[in-house]
Amino acid sequence: MSAIANNPAIQRMLKVAPSYYVFALLLIVLSVSRPQMLNANVMGIFIRQVAPLGVLVLGQLLVMRVKSIDLPGGGIILLVNYIISSNLLPGMSATGFVLLALFTGTAIGLFNGFMVGKRRVSAVIVTLAVSIILVGGVQFLSSGKPPGNVPTYFNTIYNVKFGPLPLPVLFWILLTALLSLLLSRTVFGRYVTSVGANADAAHFSGVPVERTVVVAHTLAGLIAGIAALVQTASIAVGSVRVGLDLPILSVAATILGGVVFGRGEGGVWGPFFGVLSFALLFVVMTSFGVSDSGKLIAQGLIILLAAIFYGLKARN
Repeated sequence: MSAIANNPAIQRMLKVAPSYYVFALLLIVLSVSRPQMLNANVMGIFIRQVAPLGVLVLGQLLVMRVKSIDLPGGGIILLVNYIISSNLLPGMSATGFVLLALFTGTAIGLFNGFMVGKRRVSAVIVTLAVSIILVGGVQFLSSGKPPGNVPTYFNTIYNVKFGPLPLPVLFWILLTALLSLLLSRTVFGRYVTSVGANADAAHFSGVPVERTVVVAHTLAGLIAGIAALVQTASIAVGSVRVGLDLPILSVAATILGGVVFGRGEGGVWGPFFGVLSFALLFVVMTSFGVSDSGKLIAQGLIILLAAIFYGLKARN
């Protein structure tokens, strides 16, 4: 067994994020069993549905790269959706709603970063508590009832296409590319890598560890605000449940993409294909008539296999 694990070919395979293998496997299954589903328009519809998750994953991978975690994304999405659809601010323009969503996400991210980076409070406890507070606040304001409809211009923008690519997907790709450049070409990106590799060593090397963690969480909050706008535009109505499952899925897609909590490693495009893998999984399961419970089990199995993959990688 150890001889197999030490094989150079196996070693090279272990360096590739599991999301690429899962994506390729699902693509093969789909091309063999349901080739008609590989139509660009059909795939565009399914991939557009996971664009909010794809955007949220960008913030999640950023904080996980500094050995933290961010869970209030669902609460931010819910709050922004309520503000836009409840007519709390009648007559507000699209620009006003966008700025308000970005400010809301950034402020919440800054608070999380301050508590985790400066006060050294557990990231899981702080971000989970903030998420619960946000969800509870929306439930209280709405009395548990869907607030109303979203202004039509949000859904109009959401349905714009550039060739075969829907605007939300193109926007998600551009954000991913920008984050990739931020992490690979800037001083902040080097700080993130250093903190993720060894926070104590980074501190004694002059890296501002606390500030890096605070900025990472603040950017994650800003990105969650963007995800909230995309999600709100996608459903075009108010909801008291929208986005609540996305934080856990964002963690799962990030891990599948090669960013492991507590190890501070991984890139940007691995999680991108992790989200695409979940989109393809949904297509495959739907085409075979699998129920929602079956889809959840399949997602769990994929994440479990990814954990086994990382166990082999760590052992070698």
